[in-house]
Amino acid sequence: MDWWNLETLWFALIAVLWIGYFVLEGFDFGVGMLSRVLAHDDVDRRVMINTIGPVWDGNEVWLLTAGGATFAAFPAWYATLFSSFYLPLLLILLALIVRGVAFEFRGKRDEARWRWWWDQAIFWGSLVPAVLWGVAFANIVRGIAIDGTGNYVGGFFDLLSPYALLGGIVSVTAFLLHGAAYLALKTEGELAERAQRAAGWFAGTVAIGTIGFLLWTYANALGAGDTGVVPGIIPIAAMGAGLAAWVFVIERKPGWAFVATSSLIALVTLTLFLNLYPRVLVSSLDPAFSLTIANSKASDLTLTLMSWATLLFLPLVLAYQAWTYWVFRHRVSRDAVSAPTDTPLQVLERRLARRDRNQGGEEPKLPVGGPG
Repeated sequence: MDWWNLETLWFALIAVLWIGYFVLEGFDFGVGMLSRVLAHDDVDRRVMINTIGPVWDGNEVWLLTAGGATFAAFPAWYATLFSSFYLPLLLILLALIVRGVAFEFRGKRDEARWRWWWDQAIFWGSLVPAVLWGVAFANIVRGIAIDGTGNYVGGFFDLLSPYALLGGIVSVTAFLLHGAAYLALKTEGELAERAQRAAGWFAGTVAIGTIGFLLWTYANALGAGDTGVVPGIIPIAAMGAGLAAWVFVIERKPGWAFVATSSLIALVTLTLFLNLYPRVLVSSLDPAFSLTIANSKASDLTLTLMSWATLLFLPLVLAYQAWTYWVFRHRVSRDAVSAPTDTPLQVLERRLARRDRNQGGEEPKLPVGGPG
């Protein structure tokens, strides 16, 4: 297989898009799931939601781009993938829609019952994709029942093998750990302390689960006679990142723990894509039925045009998203989140008091014209 061709380039770019999606959306999922566990009151939940409020929708763009790139670069892969995983992907889509709506609608009414329902939507809208993405990618690597025409001939429960379920457990616990480390960085006080403790709950499970999942992945490859798969430095580094995250959590270094969890998610995803190459979807019926980058690609002209467009626009998109994270880099505190029942004067007084503390005790002054 020639590494230097457009189909290999686009396989690598799609892998990068999925890595970016799981690393960035992963802590979104973790925060969403932890919002029902760590928050002691409505203000805590609002603080947690505000930590991801400016970025969650931008993080989901990585998923949309990955899907669009797959459709354009490898249409046969896209068609077989979406038809084979129709029900799981439909559940993921519905969960993401409900979750996005919940972020926007939760604060529209000052009613406890109204918020309770949207809090449930945020929790389940984060949990379902976190589990199903792990199950889906485990099946893509292990193989599913696709025939010589690219049609899926299995059932829904055929996708729930022990290996696939382990993939789902590893993905959901990794996202929980990722989200807890993120909250420990982005919040203050008791909430940050609870996030630190939550990270301790998941760190050991993630480290051990990741090692087990990657060893099982390698064993499956050897069992299928895939001699092209070697351990390499990438899966070993992924195992090391899981252990490093565990150590950093114990040492109470949330910044380094977040770096380690980001590396863990990126390296595990990269391992799965390297395990696939040059295939894009493995057939469990016959290796000859597997889709590869060669038999599922678009035309060379399409790939060439896509490459030039990516070269032009991708740096702009990356720069804009990096700028967004820089602007919203500061921690979110309870004081910064005003209660819905506060009057404008109370909100202003609290903000001025916070500014007073930050500026070393200068007397806060109301703006000309009063608070109105």
